[in-house]
Amino acid sequence: MFPPIRQLLEMIRFSHTLFALPFALLAAVMAWRAEPVVAFRAWDLAGILLCMMFARSAAMAFNRLADRKLDALNPRTESRHLPRGMLGVGSVVAFTVVCSLGFVAGTLFFLPRNPIPLCASLPVLAFLLAYSYTKRWTLLAHFWLGAALMLAPLAAWVAVRAEIFAWPPLLLGSAVMLWVAGFDMIYACQDEQFDRKMQLRSVPARFGVAAALRIAALCHLGMIVLLLCVPLVYEAFGTIYLLGVAAIALLLVYEHFLVRPDDLGRVNRAFFQVNAVVSLGLLVIGSIDLLI
Repeated sequence: MFPPIRQLLEMIRFSHTLFALPFALLAAVMAWRAEPVVAFRAWDLAGILLCMMFARSAAMAFNRLADRKLDALNPRTESRHLPRGMLGVGSVVAFTVVCSLGFVAGTLFFLPRNPIPLCASLPVLAFLLAYSYTKRWTLLAHFWLGAALMLAPLAAWVAVRAEIFAWPPLLLGSAVMLWVAGFDMIYACQDEQFDRKMQLRSVPARFGVAAALRIAALCHLGMIVLLLCVPLVYEAFGTIYLLGVAAIALLLVYEHFLVRPDDLGRVNRAFFQVNAVVSLGLLVIGSIDLLI
């Protein structure tokens, strides 16, 4: 029983849940501390954690299903679990269904105080799963992925405060969208030739690696600008938060230093290591600022 579970978690790269989870947790802390202050509820935190875990797991498993034939043709991805036969389609379908149901069930933690998460669960799930097909028809696939992770801070704020629209999570979420779109373009540079051959839409395939890296840099510049704008609508942030944003800016400069048009050998290092520090770092710095 345990080897298949381990392989399923490896397939969806479960450890990379930390890319989006810190932003959801930061938004939750912001929501609890915003005026008027909302009392902390352990059930809200449990619901946020479960919904994040199940939503990302369902989306990643569905993505592996949708791309399994393309993955088998791509030298970079031919060793993934489904192309190699390490996992069967049926088991991944079942895993996707279970995680989808788990996501919807996670929204029950906010009842009866807040029915919005439950009502929005199916549309949100549909949006997340739809990303897997966007690369087949639009260059905006990178931004669709970014919007999917943008939902993390937005949903956490809604879950805690039952407010559908508020500027703090919107700015934070928009920063997340640009951050994800930028590093997804960097990651997609590895598949430039394959995407062109298969007529898949990606910024590197359309404009070339050098231009894609410049567009990614512009996205990350936009992220920093939006993060700097957050204190304008959320006055609880102060000097510690701003210092954290400055550190994130330096990390992103380092990320772009690692990847060059003629040298993509350090893409994984830039993608997985630097971005993990960015997300966790902002959570830690932002939370410390609010708590102090």
